[in-house]
Amino acid sequence: MAFKLEKVIPWGRSLKEYVGMFALTTDNFKVKILDCAGGPASFNTEMTRQGYQVISCDPIYQFRANEIAQRIQETYQTVVDGVKANRENYNWQNAQSPEQLGQIRMLAMQQFLEDLPLGIQQERYINGELPVLPFQNSQFELALCSHFLFTYSDLLSQKFHLASILELCRVADEVRIFPLLNISGEPSLLLPWVMSELEAQNYRVEIKQVPYEFQKGGNQMLRVWKD
Repeated sequence: MAFKLEKVIPWGRSLKEYVGMFALTTDNFKVKILDCAGGPASFNTEMTRQGYQVISCDPIYQFRANEIAQRIQETYQTVVDGVKANRENYNWQNAQSPEQLGQIRMLAMQQFLEDLPLGIQQERYINGELPVLPFQNSQFELALCSHFLFTYSDLLSQKFHLASILELCRVADEVRIFPLLNISGEPSLLLPWVMSELEAQNYRVEIKQVPYEFQKGGNQMLRVWKD
């Protein structure tokens, strides 16, 4: 049975995973980065500790840390059980079991929860959501979107995807989206149409292989930019 979700859930990943998912280099670290639909990832926390500039944007940031923590606890077992039921669809090099994967994710999310109050004060965590973002044109050099667009292809329409990517392109010089599979691990059926529409509006698009693959076949990201 394929892994399905009926709504977007809070689930966070680490800086190390972001580096792999988006093929980030040390040069990328030095630019102004937007982590869109960042959720409870520790990417912002870890990057800030190293002196880099990241702003994360997600509607979940309207809530307090304890409220987000409760929501994570409510969905945690659903995710672990879903992965366990479909474990043959995943690669297990970095985690030996669904339970260990859950522990790794919880460590990242705990770092986020501890950082959230300070991050709100410093305006590193912004309450906002696609397809309309509260940022200026070209405010960022790089926008990252992890496990939201294309992941939730069954829940979010192709028009939403296109509008969201165009909005990311408005606020950032380059956009990277990972993965290109839906939550069930199948290639998103929306991708060809979205890419065609972007090209028709004079955007450059590229599917690029990355050094990260947890979902089998999920080792590609979409790059979008204008010359």
